[in-house]
Amino acid sequence: MNGRVVGGRYELSTLIGQGGMGQVWTAYDGRLDRRVAVKLLRPDHMAAATGADEMRRRFVRECRVTAQVDHPGLVTVHDAGSDGEELYLVMQYVEGADLADHLAGHAPYPWPWAVSVAAQLCAVLAAVHAVPIVHRDLKPRNVMVKPDGTVTVLDLGVASVLDTDTTRLTHTGFPIGSPAYMAPEQAMGGAVGPYTDLYALGVTLYELLTGNVPFAGSTVLGVLHRHLYEAPVPVRQLRPEVPEALEALVLRLLAKDPQHRPAGVQEVYEHLLPLLPARGTPAGPLDPTRPFLRPHAPWPDRATTPASVPAPPATPPTVGGRPDVAAAVDEVKRLLGEGSITQAVDILGRILPAAAAEHGEHSPVVRILRKQYATTLMDDGQYRRALPELRRLADDRAAEAGPADPQTLQFRYDAALCLEQLGETAAALAEYRALLPYHQAPGADPGRAFDIRQRIGQLLLATGDHTAGHHQLQNLLYDAERTYGPYHPLPGELRRALERQRQMRG
Repeated sequence: MNGRVVGGRYELSTLIGQGGMGQVWTAYDGRLDRRVAVKLLRPDHMAAATGADEMRRRFVRECRVTAQVDHPGLVTVHDAGSDGEELYLVMQYVEGADLADHLAGHAPYPWPWAVSVAAQLCAVLAAVHAVPIVHRDLKPRNVMVKPDGTVTVLDLGVASVLDTDTTRLTHTGFPIGSPAYMAPEQAMGGAVGPYTDLYALGVTLYELLTGNVPFAGSTVLGVLHRHLYEAPVPVRQLRPEVPEALEALVLRLLAKDPQHRPAGVQEVYEHLLPLLPARGTPAGPLDPTRPFLRPHAPWPDRATTPASVPAPPATPPTVGGRPDVAAAVDEVKRLLGEGSITQAVDILGRILPAAAAEHGEHSPVVRILRKQYATTLMDDGQYRRALPELRRLADDRAAEAGPADPQTLQFRYDAALCLEQLGETAAALAEYRALLPYHQAPGADPGRAFDIRQRIGQLLLATGDHTAGHHQLQNLLYDAERTYGPYHPLPGELRRALERQRQMRG
């Protein structure tokens, strides 16, 4: 028993997990009289180079983005904040066993169970990737099997909190994630995307079917090297009873090149569908085939509760029944100042058509609103919605001021960031390459050019072109040292990344 109260509300009870990122406790929510799980994180221990204040900002942002995902297979986030020097995340308390323990208790794991777990994970990842969020650390310890056989994914967004920028490494020079489940592009420090979670799903499925991960070793670098250069032992060599179609799917998920993996979790699910069990009787509690054997059957016998009614969306102020654009702008400023980004997005999205009708699509007020809307969408992690707004802004500005105009280039750069976050690696790479000559023109600030060159290098690593990515970063290191000197953070970060790549290659 602990007894400490976090956030003035959550009384810690029992420590149920501990690792490098923090601790997880069962706790009692004194306000709502319920049991919850509380994760405690120490920013100063996680990213000394980033700074505690920046880590807190990232943490709140990621919690807000994570809360956008609504799926029964994802743990619900109740609250987040800071308590002293620690950040805390309050989540739904999930009963059951984590998938690693479930596997250990049922060896050998029935292959229909493995298929059923993977199919449920596909449904969760589809909702996650649609936001878009990349889990980055999918593994059996982050999956709970509940008594009714359904699975719940934990720790969504926590890895992203530690490294929000997909093309950056931690201050130790190593990428975020667990080495045994880490995709090659993640191991090389390249940009990650939905394809990265597909690889982790393949490792998890391989482990469920064979009892071991495909690549193990005594050192982190040794494991990462095997991910990069070794082929996994085919599943049927270890368990001949596994269907050939299932083995083929696992090997596709474990492809070194992301372009050789399935196009998305929907495709993975379609391949799993014929292998799912037919209707029948579950083996008992914690049977992951149960949701397919008896879909939507009540378990256990508990009274159903009515679905919660969502709060109405934010409504822009009106005058005489018509939206008041000026008042809406003031309201958005107030909401953004309070950190209520989602409400600000709703109001901006509703006021834009009215402003365009009143002032004209190309009027200064509409352009300002559209720019604010795109910026706020990005701040809220809604990259899919921000992308068309940014492209429209870029096209309009280019037509007016030319393709080399700084504002045009900023809109295009932000659009490339959205493509990168959405996992559209080839499109992001093409856009960064098209932007680079403008930022390398005489008199341009080298900082943006260096940033784009680093992103190009990381994206090349993500596509499996390790040689080109290495050369890109090596040349960037030479130029960054000439411009900033050897002790600037950028050359230091590049040296660590290149040294890690050299170790893994060698």
